[in-house]
Amino acid sequence: MYYSKLFGKTNKSKPADADSANARLLLQGGFVSQMAAGLYTYLPLGLRVLDKIKQIVREEMNAIDGQEISIPMLSPKEPWVATGRWDTIDVLFKLEGAGNKEYALQCTAEDLITPLVKEQTTSYKDFPLTLYQIQDKFRNEPRAKSGLLRGREFSMKDLYSFHLDQEGFAEYYERSKEAYLKVYRRCGLDAMVVKASGGDFTERFSHEFQVATEAGEDTVYVDKQTGEAYNKEIVDEVDLENTEKYTITKAIEVGNIFPLETRFSKAIGLQVQGADGQMKEVIMGSYGIGPSRVMGSIVEIHHDEAGIIWPESVAPFYAHIVPVNWEDESQKSVAEQLYLALQAKGVEVLLDDRVKRPGEKFADADLLGMPYRITVGRRAVEGFVELRPRKTGEIEELTVTEVIARLS
Repeated sequence: MYYSKLFGKTNKSKPADADSANARLLLQGGFVSQMAAGLYTYLPLGLRVLDKIKQIVREEMNAIDGQEISIPMLSPKEPWVATGRWDTIDVLFKLEGAGNKEYALQCTAEDLITPLVKEQTTSYKDFPLTLYQIQDKFRNEPRAKSGLLRGREFSMKDLYSFHLDQEGFAEYYERSKEAYLKVYRRCGLDAMVVKASGGDFTERFSHEFQVATEAGEDTVYVDKQTGEAYNKEIVDEVDLENTEKYTITKAIEVGNIFPLETRFSKAIGLQVQGADGQMKEVIMGSYGIGPSRVMGSIVEIHHDEAGIIWPESVAPFYAHIVPVNWEDESQKSVAEQLYLALQAKGVEVLLDDRVKRPGEKFADADLLGMPYRITVGRRAVEGFVELRPRKTGEIEELTVTEVIARLS
């Protein structure tokens, strides 16, 4: 991609209402555009990142037997009434269609996927079953904030598992934990598994995945003796300030998994005749990761004063070629030679072909945060360029051939 053709450019002005690092840097870098509070348009750079995160999620969900589907985001009122949640989910967007028919926009999908499974399964041989989708969700948040971390429309991967026995469910639940940790590691996040209450669905624990950062809005308590982590809601009130017992840290929640038991299968009447001829209620689990929230969390964790530092796995481009003077024929020739050679090797490259001051181009490169910057300067005529990893900032002078070999 030639920078001059890129839709969405950097902005030197800090957004006045950006209340977090991810909001400020993603807006300034031209990754997203804010339409309204909690509503963001993903520009080409931002969409490249989001799509890479989704692909990582997709690969790891497929690895634990997930099958991808896509349920309409707009759903009739009836399934929500059947589960008793039409009037109990306070963030549910409701709207009226033709003929005064009432609808809702998906904020979650337990109420919708359960009747789908009831419709499509006929035998115990169809189980266990795991289905997931990656699509936008909608929540009427009273106060959208923190950029991509809490929006009114956001990307969500929601997976649901269906089992005929507790042993099978428990085994899959543990597999999902490992799959989630793989997703976060691949995205450059060091997540921890945190025990949480089961909420309305079960008396057992559910689990959150939290990433420690001072920018977090959650508080995590790590038991110094056992190493187990808990969220604030399940720590004894007298221990909330007990730093001798707990390591207390701020964190961002990047995913959660819930035992649903038979809460939704009972409501929908999802039963299956087992191999013994007896009818069995289906045990369910719910597993959520927000790719857009993961994207915001990556920026919160991986940035410095100059801008974003994208992990290689999700960076919009792997290398950013910056000719000091685009109007210098030798620099332009070497930059284009590098661009074409790296692309031929399958390397994603952004080439800054703008006629601007070097300092402005370097500042933009740091703000955008590609893993490697290749500076093409005066020594280009001799076949030398500078390679600078964004993470370390250490500059190394190499030949064009060496850079191509190093990055591919």
